[in-house]
Parts: sequence; C-alpha cells; structure tokens
Amino acid sequence: MELDKRIIDFMARHHVLTLATATTDGVPYCAACFYAYDKRRNLIIFTSDDNTQHAQQMTTNSSVAVAINLETRIVGKVQGIQICGTVRRGDEADKSVYIKRFPYSALAPLNIWVVEPTFMKLTDNTLGFGKKLIWNSVE
Repeated sequence: MELDKRIIDFMARHHVLTLATATTDGVPYCAACFYAYDKRRNLIIFTSDDNTQHAQQMTTNSSVAVAINLETRIVGKVQGIQICGTVRRGDEADKSVYIKRFPYSALAPLNIWVVEPTFMKLTDNTLGFGKKLIWNSVE
C-alpha cells in the first residue's frame, strides 16, 4: 500500500515523538524523543542512550508504538499519528539523516535507533471531523 502524502508531510513537519516500549512480560514505558523522518525509506530515526529504560526494553522487545501529536485546543485542527512497528539499531546512513535534521547533534555521541513502521494511522480533523488516513505495510 502506498503511503499517503499527507502522512509523509505530517511526519516531516514534526520533530518530537512519544515512544512506547515494553518488557518481554508486557510492562509498558513511554519516553519523548527528538526524531528525524526519512521519507524516502519511511523510517523514523531517533537517538537514545543505552542506559535508558526504553533502550533496555528495545533490546529485548523490538515491538514499539509511536505517537506524534499537534498540540491544539481547536477541535477542527486536531492532528495526530499513531504508529506500530519494530525498532532496530541504526547505521551510518540513518545517523546522517538524523544529523542533517539536528546538526548540533554531530558533536555528541549518538546511539541511533530506527523504527520501521508496519502500521500508521493519521487522524486529521482539518480534512473533516475524525478523518483517518491508514497505512499498513502489508495489504
């Protein structure tokens, strides 16, 4: 299924996500992270120290969820995306995408992580109340 341009544009406009991870026993945890979106490969790239709770959970359970929201009190402008996918360690190509988005990060040691989405649901009230755009990696 082809990714809707409105989903791509929403992902590219924002830069902070809420990451949901869980232990192998299902104990959940959330963390806020800066991210860069690679629209060419449909990847969400972020950095996190290996000592964080969510990084430790990601090493044992690669299933994650992500939420990105536009903060607004105006119902007609509500926009937000919910994503399910798998996470993996990033490589040099992923790192360069992140640094391009956040140039100051080149000065810091970076532990790059990548979310490969399998499901994305954008709620966009600017298209009509409760309008949802859904993408699945498998039809």
